[in-house]
Amino acid sequence: MNVMLLIICIVFAVAALITMWRIVRGPSILDRAVASDVLLTEVMCVLAADMAINHHTRTLPVLLIIAAVGVFGSISIAQFVARKDNR
Repeated sequence: MNVMLLIICIVFAVAALITMWRIVRGPSILDRAVASDVLLTEVMCVLAADMAINHHTRTLPVLLIIAAVGVFGSISIAQFVARKDNR
């Protein structure tokens, strides 16, 4: 079980570093928005893996809040970009 947890941590750490690089480098606001959605999804996957490995559901409300923040953030960025394109 510890080997699986180590592999999961390494994979998600590498994915998070690559995603953070995309958030910092851009080049556009849409690239940063997609990267932030990916980072939120990675956090959700880590929490879900923790729940599956340790057989608990204590972090389920956190998963729901993170999902809601991701959806509302994507909608607000899409509206911002749409208004910018109309001008």
